[in-house]
Amino acid sequence: MNGVFDLSDRVALVSGGSRGLGGAIATMLAEAGADVAMIYRSRSQDAEAVCKAIHRHGRRGWLIQQDLGETNALPAVIDRVVTEAGRLDILVNNAAVADMMTFDQVTPAKMEQTLRLNVLAPFFLSQRAAELMIRKGTAGRIINITSTNGFRAESLLAPYNASKGAMELLTGSLALELAPHDITVNSVAPGLVDTEIGMGFPLTPAFRSWADAHIPLGRWANPEEVAGAVVFLASDAARYITGQCIVVDGGLTCDQFPRLPFYTRSLLKGPRTRDAAYRPVPGSTPT
Repeated sequence: MNGVFDLSDRVALVSGGSRGLGGAIATMLAEAGADVAMIYRSRSQDAEAVCKAIHRHGRRGWLIQQDLGETNALPAVIDRVVTEAGRLDILVNNAAVADMMTFDQVTPAKMEQTLRLNVLAPFFLSQRAAELMIRKGTAGRIINITSTNGFRAESLLAPYNASKGAMELLTGSLALELAPHDITVNSVAPGLVDTEIGMGFPLTPAFRSWADAHIPLGRWANPEEVAGAVVFLASDAARYITGQCIVVDGGLTCDQFPRLPFYTRSLLKGPRTRDAAYRPVPGSTPT
């Protein structure tokens, strides 16, 4: 790859890189030319499969098994990457947990676990990564994978919502403090993504069709569509972007009140038919 999207000679670290969105991010960074290290907790076979994909792109790959809940151990993870790879240019804080439950079911232990993995771990990985980037004079990139839940609440996910809201403000805070060192900090906020985790909540099958009908683009994202935004922010094409959030949600959060399924045929103009232009919402009665 050539030009402003070329990541050749750069080293990236992706947390939660063994599957799903993290695996797609790690693979696409390698496709763009980066060597990629991945942090994973337990699914070694999945992590090895992603590492092989990185190698198929002709790039170096490293696997680091680490429980991100052990925050005291995280600076050493960054040190290991720099020691083995020689540098660190890109940090992608992707790993996170989400448990679906009503707010009255949330225990102190569950809230603490969610905040520890979703907020504390990215913070301390970023802290050490930035320290070494500054020491080496690296114009680095820190990219936080947040969520549309960071600015739009969703029922049954109070701890997750809180953690992603915290990550959005953390992104801006780090962007301000690291800008003098030419280190940019941005976030990518996916909506519904077709991954094992995204489909793993205890919801009835009707949720999928209902969600599809309410997403303007009519479907969930695939992991590669989110990973593309990460590659952009990691590249020189985004070197003047910091403290910002790229939302990858198919238009979901821009629709304050879904009216299109109830827009009558007599009011439509132009050559497109109503059936081609609009998807009826289940349960609605179009005229």
